[in-house]
Amino acid sequence: MKKKTRLYVSLPALLLALLLLAGACSGDKTTRQQALVLHDDLGRELQLAKPPRRVLALAASMTEMLYAVADTATIVGRTPQDDYPAAVLHKPLVNNYPVDYEQVLRLRPDLIFTIEGITPLEVAARLQELGVPVYYQKYNTVDDIFSGLEDIGRIMGREQQARHLTDSLRQQVAVIKKRHRQEKTPQRVLTITWRDPIYVYGRNTLLTDKLHILGAENAVQETFDQPYPALTREYILKLNPDVLLGDTPEIFEEKFFSLYPELRRIKAYQHKRMYKPTGNLMERPSPRVVESILELEHFLYP
Repeated sequence: MKKKTRLYVSLPALLLALLLLAGACSGDKTTRQQALVLHDDLGRELQLAKPPRRVLALAASMTEMLYAVADTATIVGRTPQDDYPAAVLHKPLVNNYPVDYEQVLRLRPDLIFTIEGITPLEVAARLQELGVPVYYQKYNTVDDIFSGLEDIGRIMGREQQARHLTDSLRQQVAVIKKRHRQEKTPQRVLTITWRDPIYVYGRNTLLTDKLHILGAENAVQETFDQPYPALTREYILKLNPDVLLGDTPEIFEEKFFSLYPELRRIKAYQHKRMYKPTGNLMERPSPRVVESILELEHFLYP
């Protein structure tokens, strides 16, 4: 009969082996936990090997979003349009129109944030090929901005900071909205973005929701394919807005009404209700949106 061979392992060696095995399993679990699968606001799926520690934005408003929530040390660059907060000016510059792919790779971001309509999808596809995923956000309402801040918080491991900020911003909006919920005759506001031809903020822009919060409305009631449609003079006369935004009364007189003298018949001109919003506040969907609403409130209810 063949004698059985027995393998003897000392107790210390066995304990060491078990510890090493447990460590290996724990490491595998940690790796699995660190891997991220994200879905951005366009429904695109992004896979990250680990939580991002180096991020970059290709839109000035998105840079403001990152500065409001993320650890600023994780923000590795800025675009030529970035000017707020002032600390961003100390970051390395990367061109975004067109995108400087070589500089992006030098900055080694784990993830790039941008906004729908700012970065073409083909640019995002090229960056993905280079190993840099691009996460899109989009905003139809003021609250979408707050949700976007919370998304950034979850992605960057800063949920508590993001929630603290958005709770405060939502409370401020609620107070403003309460002040104007009894407005019986909403003021109709037309906002000019370009004079020749005349481009305006359309109904499908964030401005419409800002005005609703203030008990006012966008004078453009029709939803066009383009968010910033070109309007004819006849169309503007028909709208007959109560308030005109885009420039000072003096600049409007010199560079707008001199081109279209018939538009002097609109209520906004007749009642001298013409105002110039702060460009960055009006144009950027950012954490400063409440400041933008307050500025509009000052125009509408002086």
